Amino acid sequence: MKDFYKRFVKEELDDEGRLLKFELDLKDNFNFSYDIVDELAEIQPEKTAILWVNEAGEEHHFTYRDLKEESSRVANMMLAHGVKKGDFVLAVLKRHYEFWFLAYGLMKIGAVLIPATNQLSTKDYIYRFNAADIKYVVATAENDVAAKIDAACEKYDGLAEKFITHGSREGWTDFLPEIAKYPAERERIETNIYEPMLMYFSSGTTGQPKMALHNYTIAAAHILTGKHWHHLDDDSLHLTVSETGWAKCAWGKMFGQYAAGATTFIYDFDRFDPDALMKVIQDYKVTSFCAPPTMYRFFIKAGMEKYDLSSIKYSCIAGEALNPAVYNKWYEYTGLKLMEGFGQSESAVIVGNLYGMEPKPGSMGKPTPLYKVALMDGDGNLVKQGEVGEIVVYGEEGRTMGLLKEYYRNPAENERAWKYGVYHTGDTAYMDEDGYYWYVGRTDDLIKASGYRIGPFEIESILMEHPAVMECAITAAADPIRGNVVKATIVLTKDYKPSDELVKELQNYVKKSTAPYKYPRVVEFVDELPKTVSGKIKRSTIRKNDAEK
Repeated sequence: MKDFYKRFVKEELDDEGRLLKFELDLKDNFNFSYDIVDELAEIQPEKTAILWVNEAGEEHHFTYRDLKEESSRVANMMLAHGVKKGDFVLAVLKRHYEFWFLAYGLMKIGAVLIPATNQLSTKDYIYRFNAADIKYVVATAENDVAAKIDAACEKYDGLAEKFITHGSREGWTDFLPEIAKYPAERERIETNIYEPMLMYFSSGTTGQPKMALHNYTIAAAHILTGKHWHHLDDDSLHLTVSETGWAKCAWGKMFGQYAAGATTFIYDFDRFDPDALMKVIQDYKVTSFCAPPTMYRFFIKAGMEKYDLSSIKYSCIAGEALNPAVYNKWYEYTGLKLMEGFGQSESAVIVGNLYGMEPKPGSMGKPTPLYKVALMDGDGNLVKQGEVGEIVVYGEEGRTMGLLKEYYRNPAENERAWKYGVYHTGDTAYMDEDGYYWYVGRTDDLIKASGYRIGPFEIESILMEHPAVMECAITAAADPIRGNVVKATIVLTKDYKPSDELVKELQNYVKKSTAPYKYPRVVEFVDELPKTVSGKIKRSTIRKNDAEK
């Protein structure tokens, strides 16, 4: 199945296997569930598509035939229960394998999947239900998820039916026994590549989450993710660490991995334990691994030398900017270079270190051939090499393959996102002389102090290299003389305590590593940083708290 994915793309490689050109070549009715999952079930029915393991040691192997049959049962069951094309279905399923049955089943009938994390509160559910007019829910009983949804339904009466798994509850339909009643075959329902398929509530660092609505092209766009960023093939056992509620699941566990012929490894756990995860990688001989930098940092602090991670042949990183210290330590232990990638809930990989590239520690890599990417100032002008600009993507609103269809029910946000005829990511970077992009920060996180424009990530990266710093956030703090100054809000490692001496040490540490005007004139030690439900640092909350003080 080496070249199966080429049915859906036009690509060019150089003699070293590096990607030069990548264009999606899709029929108008392309549907990932029919054209990839079901087709692979005909070609290699007994090949393991998903190897699922949980914390208790329970293990399931699901073949492509299994995925085809179970997704067809879901499709038939949902139709029988009144789900129609275009209906929104919320899925709160943690890392349970039922998620994959549901996702591919909904694609087959043209219903829209809305993944959500199990960490949501009752208030969060009320907001989502009303914002999207959600009609159906499939949820786990664990972590009081079903109970919170029931509480939300006291203020929302739009749900037609609720399906439950991993437990039972009055008023809910038991998902797995119900789908077992329905046939494992079904006739194809026609969908169009530009029709809605998937929607994420994208939790930004300010305001309520936006609804990023995708069409069917996002599934094919992630072929680039699996084949050329994760570098997967028929022999790969790939693990992306993400709950199903996050867009990173679509990046690493739903689409491109299967098109590339790999087996997806799912580790179903509640709380992240670096030792437990490293043991699973060791015992199951995972060959390809992708996680945010935070998890690599925890691996390092927990002691990677206790485990045999030699089965990993390729490792990637995304979700937040990469500190060079993490890159270097991982390389020292494993001999693997972390291949960073950048994108959003709204996209596939926009900028990245694809297979065959030589990564520069701390760099996001180069624009991928899937998108036409540039750096632009606030007036719509392209910036020069070395200058900071916003990462933008050229395209047509609602029609660019691999980008969101729209921000659902949000015309103002769509207008902002497509100003000057390009898609605005809201993230800034600069490009070096070799064409590599270097992350600076969100557009609203840039600090203007004493006439300088300062990006938070560079200073955060330097501080993260100091043994006293577990986590940190750089923001602007008001100053009567300079207008703004750089402030560092820091969570210390367990071996350090706050002191004036430590403040001076950290300030001097930054001064020695970058331009002196960038050092934090204000340092605050805290027990934890404010974060979104997806784990992003809310610098806006720090700024707001400082202003109120």
